[in-house]
Amino acid sequence: MQSPSAVLRRTNNGHVGTVELFFDLVYVLTIIQLSHFLLYDLSPRGALEALILFAAVWWGWNYSAWAMNWLDPDHPKVRLLVVSLMLAALTMAIAIPDAFGDRAVLFVAGYLFLQLVRSAFMVVAFRGQLMARNYAQLLAWSVGSGVLWVAGALADDEARIYLWIAALAVDYLAPIAGFYLPRLGATSMLDWPLTEEHLAERCRLVFIIALGESILILGGVLADAELDPGTVTAGVVGFASIVLMWWLYFSPRHGNVEKELPSHLSSAAIGRAAYTYGHAFMVGGAIVVAVGIELVTTHPADAASWAAVLTILGGPAIYLIGNIIFNESRNQQIPASRVLALAAFVLAGAIVLLLGAPYLVVALTALGILLVTGSLTKELWERPAHRRAAVEQH
Repeated sequence: MQSPSAVLRRTNNGHVGTVELFFDLVYVLTIIQLSHFLLYDLSPRGALEALILFAAVWWGWNYSAWAMNWLDPDHPKVRLLVVSLMLAALTMAIAIPDAFGDRAVLFVAGYLFLQLVRSAFMVVAFRGQLMARNYAQLLAWSVGSGVLWVAGALADDEARIYLWIAALAVDYLAPIAGFYLPRLGATSMLDWPLTEEHLAERCRLVFIIALGESILILGGVLADAELDPGTVTAGVVGFASIVLMWWLYFSPRHGNVEKELPSHLSSAAIGRAAYTYGHAFMVGGAIVVAVGIELVTTHPADAASWAAVLTILGGPAIYLIGNIIFNESRNQQIPASRVLALAAFVLAGAIVLLLGAPYLVVALTALGILLVTGSLTKELWERPAHRRAAVEQH
């Protein structure tokens, strides 16, 4: 019988295994479910519920991406683990439409399976090593939050939302607290030997999946709609917005691209801030963008409600918040272009609401702000440094 350590990577080269790509396929459905959940209820309560569900989904995916940083993706036991986690993630996706109703228990069951089984597997895999202690403390925090998740699933509708917010607070504060436990203390970020490029690549892939939801929505709406000038224009604006989001995300200057990590920074600390928290905003923003595209494409000439304005302008703004967090933690800078763009979104929102502007005008406003943001900083026209070097050599 192989020792537990056989499931660990022999080299930390940042390689993303095929089983990880397979696992991410579930999140195509998950993101569709989340965007539709928000689309069907744009009220403050609906938005809060969508946020809670997204936060749980993101945390399940995020911890899985971290775990695979140390596991051999080609080992049979690891593949079986990932497939079982994939089934749990699928269970969560299936439960999302009625997660605050009759499928609350199903949603929580999928989430807790992801969190508890994965962490327990890692404790065994790292048996005898410092990382086993780290994951044991993570597991303890997950059990603590799990009590709140289960209590919320069994509670009435009004209590559920508060219990699940408390559960998420425990989950999201756990890494910041170093998974502190009495007598054992906290785990240092230096004790988590992360390969940054692996997590960076996983985040790139899941962001592409989030943008893919916008493509699916846009194509589905246009396939069924009468292609009048307003609808076609809305479709072009929606497509251009998706392209700009992608372009800015992979900007050589401020995007998630291959770039040398400053020597004084901890890769684990960068992973926690830039990829765990920063990318939560960026991926969440991409999902809200998808909802905005459907609203605009189906009602281009109608006057936009306040909820629609917040959705259409809020999606890119949420993305920018995540990009600011990413750059501050990863590159030690706060891009002025992102801060100014956020201010522009706030000002634009007030103006279009005051004027009662139609959906298409609101969407054009969002597109214009993104276009100016990229153009003024030349991010739309820059070539990545390693590409420039290759061209210059020839």
